[in-house]
Amino acid sequence: MAPQYAPSLRSCLAPLLLFLQTGFIIIYAFYIQIESDVKVDGTNFSNFYPEFQDVNAMVILGFGFLCTFLVRYGFSGSGFNLLVAVMATQWAIILNGIESWYYRGKIRVDLRSLVVAEMCTASALISIGAMLGKTNPVHLVLIALLEVSGFVLNEWLLQTLLTVQPLNSIMLLHIFGAFFGLMVTWILHRKGSGQRFEKEKFDSKTGLFSMLGTVFLWMFWPSFNSVLVDNHTPVRKLGAVCSTYLALAVSAVTAAAVSVLSSPKGKLNLIHIQSCILAGGVAVGVSISVVHQPWEAMIIGFIAAILSTIGFQYLKIHMLLAFQCHDTCSTLSTHGLPGLLGWLAHFLLQIKDCDDHTMAVQFAVFHICTLLNTIAVSLSMGIITGLLLKWNVWRPPQNKKCFDDQAFWEFPHLAVRK
Repeated sequence: MAPQYAPSLRSCLAPLLLFLQTGFIIIYAFYIQIESDVKVDGTNFSNFYPEFQDVNAMVILGFGFLCTFLVRYGFSGSGFNLLVAVMATQWAIILNGIESWYYRGKIRVDLRSLVVAEMCTASALISIGAMLGKTNPVHLVLIALLEVSGFVLNEWLLQTLLTVQPLNSIMLLHIFGAFFGLMVTWILHRKGSGQRFEKEKFDSKTGLFSMLGTVFLWMFWPSFNSVLVDNHTPVRKLGAVCSTYLALAVSAVTAAAVSVLSSPKGKLNLIHIQSCILAGGVAVGVSISVVHQPWEAMIIGFIAAILSTIGFQYLKIHMLLAFQCHDTCSTLSTHGLPGLLGWLAHFLLQIKDCDDHTMAVQFAVFHICTLLNTIAVSLSMGIITGLLLKWNVWRPPQNKKCFDDQAFWEFPHLAVRK
């Protein structure tokens, strides 16, 4: 079966990557320069660099190892994650710098712009989780580029039309990525694939590697949520770190409890532990700007873990049966539902702290419009991306070759001996 896949990668992937990378190099050569100021939002390089490294570790190591849970898709899960991440980050830097280019003639790059670009990339990696194993690397690169474009467009609309703060618009990446991925995987649904693909399985070894990705994400999530908080107010930044940690801690305990309760044999489910313990970090990240008390973060983490675990247990199979939407990594349960919970928590906490009735009504209208705009843009871009990827020119893998590294990677030890 290998000859059927070699032309796909040789004739599509290599030219696409070389074309894109050459284009990026040309753009960077003429329009991008390193920021000469050593200060980054009032914080010097040595203070901000560790936070940048934390976000970098989450994007590369966290998401990369998290995608290795499939028994025959470990090479692709981790390798394609790195490929997509670096391509999407380069593209995000360009898109985020368009305004700077328009007014200054140059796009200035510093650590903060790299962090924002990687957070845009994280949204794309969330989306790709829904299609993991059912696409080839050409699909994944195109999905990432289009998803980042849609996310940056949504961010610009929120900040321009609704005057949403940059932190709040960027942290909607979980909701945007989840709904974008669901729409694309729904459009790309394969008829006759049944409830499960033949090779969509995991074992103890791949589960251990995937758990390592969860550990990386869990450890560095406080930096992810707090990195863009105003550095001029250390109290707010400390509060964001503490709130995220408490939400993660509570969601880990709650997810373990609910996993045991939902198991017919009363045992822990590894998949629940891998993803649902992160639900608190997702939910509190969306509402991080209005969470000021420890108990608020803990309640958010508690409810997020319950929603995520129950969603994992029942929602994935029902989504497949009812809507023919095969969500490989259950992004709706891991990011979508906790993200919506975080939006609701932001709404309630902001209303609670608002003394003026008129201001409260105005905020409610704008906050609801923020969610509707985000979902509308994500679904629209998902439809466009899905229809584009349905073209046979991209040569999607056959059903029996889905979730299989041998379709894309060399395995010399499996070669026929002469």
